[in-house]
Amino acid sequence: MRNWLVLLCPCVVGVALHLWLLLSCPGSHPAGPLSLFPQWKLKHYDVVVGVLSARHNHELRRVIRSTWFKHLKEHPALSQRVLVKFIIGAHGCAVPVKDREDPYSCKLLNISNPVLNQEIEAFSLPEDIPSVLSEDRIVSVNFRVLYPIVITSLGVFYEADGVGFQRNITVKLYQAEHEEAIFSARFSPPSCGVQVNRLWYKPVEQFILPESFEGTIVWESQDLQGLVSRNLHKVMVNDGGGVFRVITAGEGSLPHELTEGVEGIAGGFIYTIQEGDALLKSLHTRPERFASHIKNLEKEDALLKEESSMYDDIVFVDVIDTYRNVPSKLLNFYRCFRLNWAVDRTGKWQELEYPSPAYPAFACGSGYVISKDIVQWLASNSERLKTYQGEDVSMGIWMAAVGPKRYQDGLWLCEKTCESGMLSSPQYSPQELGELWRLKELCGDPCRCEER
Repeated sequence: MRNWLVLLCPCVVGVALHLWLLLSCPGSHPAGPLSLFPQWKLKHYDVVVGVLSARHNHELRRVIRSTWFKHLKEHPALSQRVLVKFIIGAHGCAVPVKDREDPYSCKLLNISNPVLNQEIEAFSLPEDIPSVLSEDRIVSVNFRVLYPIVITSLGVFYEADGVGFQRNITVKLYQAEHEEAIFSARFSPPSCGVQVNRLWYKPVEQFILPESFEGTIVWESQDLQGLVSRNLHKVMVNDGGGVFRVITAGEGSLPHELTEGVEGIAGGFIYTIQEGDALLKSLHTRPERFASHIKNLEKEDALLKEESSMYDDIVFVDVIDTYRNVPSKLLNFYRCFRLNWAVDRTGKWQELEYPSPAYPAFACGSGYVISKDIVQWLASNSERLKTYQGEDVSMGIWMAAVGPKRYQDGLWLCEKTCESGMLSSPQYSPQELGELWRLKELCGDPCRCEER
């Protein structure tokens, strides 16, 4: 089976599910997960291949249907033993890409009334909150930039004791997944900076923090005393109209050693919003983009409905089709396979949170094969499995709880390259995929066809 089981997977992720699937007659079960598979008859399948495909990848699906999928369907034996389905999110994202927090999610970039052409204090203490020392010597806060800003100063909260600044404090800004600080400021009695409202500020080297920048500010006392700090709920945040937002430590991706301090705020920063004119123009034209985008989604829905009716090889799963939701697409595909299997609600698989900063071993996203019992476990627990940033990483974390036997085949390629006998190779365009299949049919080995 190796020679046909795919010369290539698509540039989207391909997943081969090795299982023995017994499907019931259409009338034997109520409408539910199986209603997504109205074309499946009472039949045994040795292998089910699920191809995770984005809604707009019509051309790539066309090439797949005309290459290895066509070969499979026309093979007298394999066509009866192997089922191939494209897995597509049933819903398109209703937010235009330009208006999302990031292009891989479907969350609206919710900026309104931006504060332009002036410096902004990010954090401040309400007047009724006293400035008193805490026991915390290291305090940090994570934030994400949603529109470009420049931080001009870092600051620490003021001690209302009437004797001036008597502390030694270092403030640093880190970028997520980096251990070196981008810049820092050191406060001491002889060099305490400038007092503004209830904070002391010192200027820093100015860098533009781009959209999607994620980082943390760490305040560290160099004295035996703690910091003047407050938790996130007792501090006023001025996000400039929505150009950045504070995120909890659990949401961030910062190095573990940088999150050992207490989550909170012990000062602030001053910043300005960049490219203000472009931002105002974008906000002004947003209604037009939304109207055009909704019309395009309606056209896309119609095309997908027509494509599904014509080829009968698409499974629509109940998720919004974005990259962040690829793990959810995968779980929804398995859940169609539930077939009344019992949900495992207790035992060693009950808690599946993954606290470690390093991922366990996982198959690269070009493809992998899993057995029926693993599919059963995934489907039965799909309601409780946490999804991570990618389906391949998510699968590795889920499998760390199960501890399955792993078999590594070097012909499942993780990079775009051509090797004789390869089972999968990612990142090919529809044109490249079609050409490789043509060479395979011409001389058997697309990687060495020119040599012959």
